[in-house]
Amino acid sequence: MPRRHDPDRRRRIIDAAIRVVRRAGIAGLSHRTVAAEADVPLGSTTYHFATLDELMVAALRQSGEGFCRLVAAREGLTDPGGDLAGELAAALGEWLAAGRAGAELEYELYLAALRRPALRPVAAEWADDLAALLAPRTDPLTARALAALMDGICLHVLLTGGSYDEEYAREALARMIP
Repeated sequence: MPRRHDPDRRRRIIDAAIRVVRRAGIAGLSHRTVAAEADVPLGSTTYHFATLDELMVAALRQSGEGFCRLVAAREGLTDPGGDLAGELAAALGEWLAAGRAGAELEYELYLAALRRPALRPVAAEWADDLAALLAPRTDPLTARALAALMDGICLHVLLTGGSYDEEYAREALARMIP
């Protein structure tokens, strides 16, 4: 039987892994569950991702890119005279409003790095990429501090089940901007 060419299979496997984690958490992630979700043979998942850590790295990287794209797309971020704190607070609000399940998924993958050292460099990329986006508007140290505060605000909203307060976030972020 000829081998079928499927250039999108790797991406479909990553997307399936994200759906599995969203539905069943990290504990529900296995090559078998991802293969079933992606509707591919089990061997395809292990061909593209020899270990679950490799699959989680790919899923974390893909999900983390979404928030940075959202922030980068905000036109006010590049305006030197604009309200940086307001833009960042609005970006957080937009991200959290897009669906709590999506934010929870990203943080579940992100926090999995606590127990899985292979995920730590990718988790660090989130903060580094966000800080790189913010650095042109402020200094590098402040950019990293803003990224950490945004992380903390999001985590607080997700963990407490509270609602996002954009004005509070804007005020807190503004206090960090020189």
